[in-house]
Amino acid sequence: VQLQASGGGLAQAGGSVRLSCAASGRTFSFYNIGWFQQAPGKEREGVSCISGSDGNIYSGTAVKGRFTISRDRGKNTVYLQMNSLKPEDTAVYYCASGTGFGCLSTRSMTYWGKGTLVTVSS
Repeated sequence: VQLQASGGGLAQAGGSVRLSCAASGRTFSFYNIGWFQQAPGKEREGVSCISGSDGNIYSGTAVKGRFTISRDRGKNTVYLQMNSLKPEDTAVYYCASGTGFGCLSTRSMTYWGKGTLVTVSS
């Protein structure tokens, strides 16, 4: 499985960015698929994910109501719409897929794409 994330860049606080993650080699069906962020000097943590077992969406408390994950099965692509951006959202964002328990946990993911940097200026 190869995951290719794109869409990062520079945005102003209050603005929006949409990230895309295209998968090849396997479909996302029955796999967790999610987005993680890693800010400078911090551990990688879950942002939002779609559970492979129940199809439910889970999001971290810091992004609820601002970030939305969605999936296009036909394109085998997952998106992260990021609205009302804050400077603290500045991080490298990774998409990942796997079959472990708890899709917001990095331990649940097996496949990782290269990250895409999102920088939010105040």
